[in-house]
Amino acid sequence: MAKFPHPEKAILIGIELQGDKSIPIAESMVELARLAYTAGVIVKAKFTQKREKPDPKYCMGSGKVEEIHAAIHTHDADLVIFDQELSPSQSRNLEEDLGVKIIDRTELILDIFAQHAHSREGSLQVELAQYQFLLPRLTGHGVSMSRLGGGIGTRGPGETKLEHDRRRIRKIISDLRKELKKVEQQRALRRAKRRGAAMPLISLVGYTNSGKSTLLNALTNAGVLVQDKLFATLDPTVRRFSLPGGKTILISDTVGFIQKLPHQLVDAFHATLEEVSQADQLLHIVDASSPYAEDQINAVYNVLEEIGAITKKIITVFNKIDLVKDQQPLDELAKKYAPSVKISALKKEGFPELMGLLSN
Repeated sequence: MAKFPHPEKAILIGIELQGDKSIPIAESMVELARLAYTAGVIVKAKFTQKREKPDPKYCMGSGKVEEIHAAIHTHDADLVIFDQELSPSQSRNLEEDLGVKIIDRTELILDIFAQHAHSREGSLQVELAQYQFLLPRLTGHGVSMSRLGGGIGTRGPGETKLEHDRRRIRKIISDLRKELKKVEQQRALRRAKRRGAAMPLISLVGYTNSGKSTLLNALTNAGVLVQDKLFATLDPTVRRFSLPGGKTILISDTVGFIQKLPHQLVDAFHATLEEVSQADQLLHIVDASSPYAEDQINAVYNVLEEIGAITKKIITVFNKIDLVKDQQPLDELAKKYAPSVKISALKKEGFPELMGLLSN
């Protein structure tokens, strides 16, 4: 996978496809820039192109490729990041013609996860996602296990290097799944103990950088890392919290969601996300100051549906109200996604109302 040991200078590319009803290209490019910043990349320029369908060779048109080539030299860039997922052949063609490293949104997100996974569990999950990403991209033409920083062992008799790569990766994926299965069993035991203690589990879910960790810290003094970056924390944290009436609950922080969350991550982080599906109630934290708040709400709902947690009781918590200038759109969203509450986790505003909802 791509690694960024030193700040690299990048060109960002977005393709707007005709009839695509997903996230608007402008919003997606803003998010891509934030992802690049989180990965430690310096963004030098952005380009978008409208197309009926992706070009099979480059994803974008050949004229745009020439334009990007000129921009690479102008800005002395050494990396091009696509907002779309590229096929192995597209990535290879672009690298050959542009002469720089080419990665797509999925690979960028995987790199960020690799940088931010500190626990053994988190590292296992990221490694599994990386190998799942790499396996279908082994073509024997430049894409190899070296992209993960690993070497290739001695070939078996009559076995091609490509076949050996695939066999080895499948073995690694199988071993990682076994290790993560043990993690899942350990989590199940901890959940059983919590059930025995009759303490309800409340899981914090939400778009990345919505303020989940800030809220957890404000409520429980958990000491979780808080940064103005996407995916600042990956490893789940569970803390006890006493409600005003004396009832004790458990609050669990989870990995943030994002538009176009790679399926490899949803699969690899199954053990972590299972905490959400096993929770008694969800607190859906929304960045009320974001102009794309409702798009982010929908992105979270998509993941909740994918992991079978959409039917849980959900309290929508509109966070960062101290940054909201126009209250009317927020009031309308709060009504639409009731039961809801408006708070500032940073300034601890709206906490009495939040406690009231949690106590019901």
